[in-house]
Amino acid sequence: MSFLTEPEPERGANLPVMPGITRIVANNPGPMTYFGTNTYLIDTPAGVVVLDPGPEDHPDHVDAILRHTGGQIAYIAVSHTHHDHVGAVPALQESCGAPTVGFQTSAIATFDPDIKLGHGDSLAGMLALHTPGHASDHLCFALPAGGEKVLFSADHVMSWSTSIVSPPGGDMRAYFASLNLLLQRDDDVYLPGHGPLLRDPRNLVRAMLTHRIIREQAIARKLGEGSFDTYTIMDALYSQLDPRLRKAAERNVLAHLLKMQAEGTAIREGELWRAA
Repeated sequence: MSFLTEPEPERGANLPVMPGITRIVANNPGPMTYFGTNTYLIDTPAGVVVLDPGPEDHPDHVDAILRHTGGQIAYIAVSHTHHDHVGAVPALQESCGAPTVGFQTSAIATFDPDIKLGHGDSLAGMLALHTPGHASDHLCFALPAGGEKVLFSADHVMSWSTSIVSPPGGDMRAYFASLNLLLQRDDDVYLPGHGPLLRDPRNLVRAMLTHRIIREQAIARKLGEGSFDTYTIMDALYSQLDPRLRKAAERNVLAHLLKMQAEGTAIREGELWRAA
């Protein structure tokens, strides 16, 4: 797969993305977050929507959001409840009082959105698409901007990397289904939760789906050799991987195995897995 890169963005700056859309990149870089979480400021008929306020314990980032919006925020929307997207919600809401928006069934007890959206619901001109896989409560948001069809793809499809699917919140069967859902759409641009804008997004979505199918086939071949735990399978399939990402890769292997178990092609025996 061909991924995109970008120079490290200026911290605290309100960076233009598309007409009516800017982003502030949180200072939480890492092997799972690239340069940091993208917080989008979206002009809508209802006012400014802040999408994904970022991680907890980053007061400078919250201050930047308030500075660039003047504190005039219509809604605080959350794509999913991983901490690097939802952690700053309490601090931002305390400062501006805007209602929070998220999927109708939150995956964490500490976030209960004021406005609960299901698949196909709309808010402030934004269409919510339930895209579980990376997270059970993951939402993408679609809206037109600058004459183009834009999808805020969050962590479901990113321009710089594949996404981790870590059970129990992550579900590989749901991830496959959500990728196929996006392939049925004709969006022009994806704006991901980390990394730069992505054009011609369906080419990458197809490549991601193919990559997962090939990975699952490799797991099936490994199981044809005997019974193995997830670490041994990961070690065989990801031998050249950055050591910092090996735990995430093992979680992806587990997600594939659980999918295969549900589909009747793998059997779990304690910590070991074998072909059905």
